[in-house]
Amino acid sequence: MMETATVALNEIRRGPRPPDGEGSVQVQLDPAVKIGTAKVFAVYGKGGIGKSTTSSNLSVAFSKLGKRVLQIGCDPKHDSTFTLTKKLMPTVIDALESVDFHAEELRIEDFVYQGYNGVMCVEAGGPPAGTGCGGYVVGQTVKLLKEHHLLDDTDVVIFDVLGDVVCGGFAAPLQHADRALIVTANDFDSIFAMNRIVQAIGAKSKNYKVRLGGVIANRSDSTDQIDKFNAAVGLKTMAHFPHLDEIRRSRLSKSTLFELEPTPAVKAVQDEYLRLAAALWAGSDPLPAVPMKDRDIFDLLGFD
Repeated sequence: MMETATVALNEIRRGPRPPDGEGSVQVQLDPAVKIGTAKVFAVYGKGGIGKSTTSSNLSVAFSKLGKRVLQIGCDPKHDSTFTLTKKLMPTVIDALESVDFHAEELRIEDFVYQGYNGVMCVEAGGPPAGTGCGGYVVGQTVKLLKEHHLLDDTDVVIFDVLGDVVCGGFAAPLQHADRALIVTANDFDSIFAMNRIVQAIGAKSKNYKVRLGGVIANRSDSTDQIDKFNAAVGLKTMAHFPHLDEIRRSRLSKSTLFELEPTPAVKAVQDEYLRLAAALWAGSDPLPAVPMKDRDIFDLLGFD
């Protein structure tokens, strides 16, 4: 199976390659495969910062506003939609392997699953370790969704993206997204990763429509370091979620925050997600952020 997967992924790689940003050697997808009229958001951030928790709760918030939502997990560990579906779902790669990579034999129910409050869930998965690029898997996932017309009936698409800044699986969603959102905590490592993400989005925005949408402060009671960085580069915080134990426990209980008892603290977080979803749906001007040099971040943060 591993050899078959590698051969199939090599097949996906073939075809014309459009320009992909200054100096970029990342995966370049078929420019003819476009998502359509849905608003597309890609959620980025350092590994372990809470992107999947943020993405899932934001998906539910959009669904609570009456939107038809599709969440696409882009990490090989395929746990992005786990709080929505209550279990780890088979990936697109699993589905393709089951039909020996004859994609025309797949049905939509083979790789798309309905989660809490009607959110549609897809886990792209990844190639066997050391054998291929996750970016091609993301591209194949979008192609399958397009061929099965699922994207025609979708208002919002959320890509939950893995944290590795140099990975093709990281870069590929930028070729589809309208806005990139960055999840960060109020600490140096998270903000350093955010700066690298700003650089990546800037490179992709030269040839694709993606633009920076804003920052989501997560697991942070204060935001002083985030505020310093935002002011320096031209970003703004769109939502702030505190270091709340209920958020951690919701994931352990395989639930979104919208399924928990609405204590005052939980209700405040639910309202913040609903406010964020409404703001994103209404739209905003892109942020022309300019990334900092690594040395400058060291000088800016944490050395008062």
